[in-house]
Amino acid sequence: MAAKQRLDKVLAHLGYGTRSELKKLVKSGVVTVNDVLVKDSGMQVNPEADRIMVAGEVIVYREFVYLMMNKPPGVVSATEDRRDRTVVDLLPQAFQPFDVFPVGRLDKDTEGLLLLTNDGKLAHNLLSPRKHVSKTYFAKIDGDVGEADRVAFTEGVTLDDGYKTLPAELQIIQPGSNANGVYAEIELTIVEGKFHQVKRMFESVGKKVVYLKRISMGPLALDPALPLGKTRELTDQEILDLQRHNHI
Repeated sequence: MAAKQRLDKVLAHLGYGTRSELKKLVKSGVVTVNDVLVKDSGMQVNPEADRIMVAGEVIVYREFVYLMMNKPPGVVSATEDRRDRTVVDLLPQAFQPFDVFPVGRLDKDTEGLLLLTNDGKLAHNLLSPRKHVSKTYFAKIDGDVGEADRVAFTEGVTLDDGYKTLPAELQIIQPGSNANGVYAEIELTIVEGKFHQVKRMFESVGKKVVYLKRISMGPLALDPALPLGKTRELTDQEILDLQRHNHI
């Protein structure tokens, strides 16, 4: 059960306006609490137990939101950036008041699954190196990818800075061919998140990633029906799966 809060704080959290705007809104006579007209925007309410209505519509209070984005290339995984558009800039207006942030990062040119939330505890657990939360990527590779690469990734490869990766699972969908320019297609599952890790892993075996898309993170899989650049809220089951994963 949520603790009591000021009415204007609850409404501001849900994007109904600033504190001064809400003071005017409440005084205009369009806000009711438990079917009683209120005039004091600072009154204490329980947002989960009290029935709060604005202009005849019942508000649905949520402390946390959990969003799945199919990140497009060309935007950065940050809340703000001086040069480039960010994933937060792409969010529908309804989610702007919640101050969500991306859980982890995808490179600017990488597409696919990105989780955004304002639940700091869940984000911390998903990103904790001790949790080894798996992340699976689909990639197109310039160069032949074969059994030797699969074995090397299973054993861990040494990156350009001398770091040896944890074991990773490489699935070869299409081997590719240097001769006729056909790119190899693979899926790679890693359990850590070093900077540019997937690209650097393939560089360590003499190959180049030309297209990269994240398709899953822990139990959360990218919705195939979610268009590039669009966002939807997670389902109750998806949220529960994330919370249960690794005893989060």
